[in-house]
Amino acid sequence: MAFDKTKNKLTGGEGEEIAALYLEQKGYKIIDRNVEFPFGEIDILARTRKIIVIVEVKTVRGGGFGEAVDLVRFAKQKKLKLLARAIEQQYPDKTIRIDVVGVDLTCSEPKIEHLESAVEG
Repeated sequence: MAFDKTKNKLTGGEGEEIAALYLEQKGYKIIDRNVEFPFGEIDILARTRKIIVIVEVKTVRGGGFGEAVDLVRFAKQKKLKLLARAIEQQYPDKTIRIDVVGVDLTCSEPKIEHLESAVEG
């Protein structure tokens, strides 16, 4: 089966929407979404208490790729660390944390896995 970039983008967008709602229900304030830098993009930028949280959302819809959170590999972790340094410049008085939210759309109800401090800076 060929890779369908449009379908993949739609799935990712759906997962990000589910993740944002989930985070809001947990008391996070969404600051921004799809924050672009020349070297990468932050899916969701949020705040909880005095912590600024960079949230990487990984969404799967079957296909045998494993758990969504396992898809944040070394290269992506490195990019997230660069993004965290950029965010530190904007929020110098705040603690920055990188979380990963996995959204599995395989079943009728989305399965959400939230890993706090998933990538250490």
